Amino acid sequence: MKRLTRLPGRVVRRLLPFGRAARRQARLDGMPAFAVPAAAIETLDGPAAHRERLLAAIAAAERRIVIVALYLEDDDGGREVLEALYAAKARRPMLDIAVFVDWHRAQRGLIGKARSEGNAGMYRAWARERGDGVAIYGVPVQNRELFGVLHLKGMVIDDTVLYSGASFNNVYLQRHGRYRLDRYHLLRHAPLADAMAGFAQRHFLGQAAVPRLNVADVPTTASLLPAIRALRQQLAEARYDVPDEPVGEGTVAVTPLAGFGRTANALNDTLLALLAGARERVVLLTPYFNLPRPVRAAVGQLLRRGCTVEIMVGDKVANDFYIPPEQPFRTIGVLPYLYESNLRRFARRHQKHLASGQLALHLWRHADNSYHLKGLFIDDDVAVLTGNNLNPRAWALDLENALVLRDPHGLLHEQHAGEWAALLRHAQRVHDYHALQTSRHYPAPVRKLLRRLSRVRLDRLVNRLL
Repeated sequence: MKRLTRLPGRVVRRLLPFGRAARRQARLDGMPAFAVPAAAIETLDGPAAHRERLLAAIAAAERRIVIVALYLEDDDGGREVLEALYAAKARRPMLDIAVFVDWHRAQRGLIGKARSEGNAGMYRAWARERGDGVAIYGVPVQNRELFGVLHLKGMVIDDTVLYSGASFNNVYLQRHGRYRLDRYHLLRHAPLADAMAGFAQRHFLGQAAVPRLNVADVPTTASLLPAIRALRQQLAEARYDVPDEPVGEGTVAVTPLAGFGRTANALNDTLLALLAGARERVVLLTPYFNLPRPVRAAVGQLLRRGCTVEIMVGDKVANDFYIPPEQPFRTIGVLPYLYESNLRRFARRHQKHLASGQLALHLWRHADNSYHLKGLFIDDDVAVLTGNNLNPRAWALDLENALVLRDPHGLLHEQHAGEWAALLRHAQRVHDYHALQTSRHYPAPVRKLLRRLSRVRLDRLVNRLL
């Protein structure tokens, strides 16, 4: 390093990335994995299929059900899942059921609605009526929801892992026609299921910071603060137990990864290593276009190297927080416009790559449904299944995880191509940044709020926290 510092600054900046790239490649080469038969991995084709397979798996469960999700909503979709869990327990009293949801999210009402005891009120009411056979726990990864949530994903039912970024409510489960699209994958592999369930049991069960939510006496957040601090320290070092199995004929390397915090985050580091190692093509999926700075830098490097980059985001009207102009405006409704503004700036910066076709931006929109996809496809041999939104909040504040699938023999190529083709059916490609609206086209309340946020530079803070 001393020798490098004597060189001109521009030379140093060119040489340093090569050292980082070497370290990242070493991380990938040494990454342990389960060798999962390709025939045991299935891509489900939408929220209705996801709901059907989830309920069928719960009904057939014999030994264990471990569910980790941001929330299980007090609506028809959430109650249908809760009903299935209680019915499964009634059929097989020895069945072990544990549900882990975010502590803060479970105990508040919906944004913009009246104050309430949240979904936890439903959990307690059902436990009073049906017993405590379905244990529901609240996991507080931060002192306040604003500063981070349980964003870990994955359901383990006996020896099957059902992985999706979706939570449980009407739109995620397409309960009444309208849906929020996510990705849905099923992996039938006992050792992988053991590792996924073991992580939750090891880091959540028995922790003073992770109490039951469906009991009469629930502690206050204030009383848990010392325990939450201890839990955060533990989660910063939490890892899945993964063997180092060779990938043989007919198998795919599957590595579960967890990530929490700004530093020493194994998931973040691996995502950057995967991007840095891309040879020809990267597909990036995110519902909220607000890439962390390291990811933006990695995408810029890919474009400079000549790689093709495709990014799919939801159109602003397909955003979870979009409020139609004919409805009363609420502050949270500014978010889709902030994300579109981010996307327009990014597209303008890379207009040359857009025009050449090296960069492709796709806006997904289908009727009044919403878009919640996240993940990566890299070349033809790597896919990342994750709940990580690939935004600053996920990068630094939330507890996240992912399944990295490395497929050197191309056994899943057809599945991945089919998933991508299905997404493109409802997507429009942006060829020029001028195709994206500017603030002068936005509704008056949005323009006013954006001006106020920009004037005091709060738009940057909002981008980092929401």
